[in-house]
Amino acid sequence: MRIERFRWWHIAEVVPLERDLFGDEKWTAAMFWNELAQRNFYVVALDGDDVLGYAGLAATLDEAWVQNIAVRKSGQRRGTGRKLLEALLDEAHRLEIKQTLLEVAVDNEPAQRLYATYDFEPVGIRRGYYQPSNTDALVMMRNG
Repeated sequence: MRIERFRWWHIAEVVPLERDLFGDEKWTAAMFWNELAQRNFYVVALDGDDVLGYAGLAATLDEAWVQNIAVRKSGQRRGTGRKLLEALLDEAHRLEIKQTLLEVAVDNEPAQRLYATYDFEPVGIRRGYYQPSNTDALVMMRNG
């Protein structure tokens, strides 16, 4: 597995992955095009030419938000999500970001445990954040 910058040609493979992982709450191709147009930092995890997962980070002067981290079901629990998160945190460090934040579904305990190992702590709840399921999001933050 290798981590590379997410490019426009990865979108075609990422959209079906989004659908499989997130159902009605999936991102569309247009949303990914918009993220790339805004020059947000996105990476993909590749096995050969196949996308195993992807992750994105949107940064301002001193704050960054993890936009998403997703790993193909067949690639989960093998360190792919960890490698993607580390790539985002390396970029935040390179940019000298003071705080990195993210939202995670309140019922996604495996992801919350992963984030906690990188010093993310809960700082709030966004009620009904994920639509159409109306699932709450836990907001987590880390300094540095």
